[in-house]
Amino acid sequence: MVTPGKLAELIEGERVMDAEGIEDTDRDCPDCGGDVISVGYMPSVTEFVTGYKCQDCGWSETDR
Repeated sequence: MVTPGKLAELIEGERVMDAEGIEDTDRDCPDCGGDVISVGYMPSVTEFVTGYKCQDCGWSETDR
């Protein structure tokens, strides 16, 4: 099982300062149709981002 911090790192591509809990979304992956999960995280002191990641493929995006 992946932790919120590890999921945020997968989405961001580098370590993050802090991450909240992982949540299910009502979204389907645009690439493969798989289930998408989300995590809120802080990549820096002044920024909060929600990241989305497919559980079945490598697709991800953020709400920046």
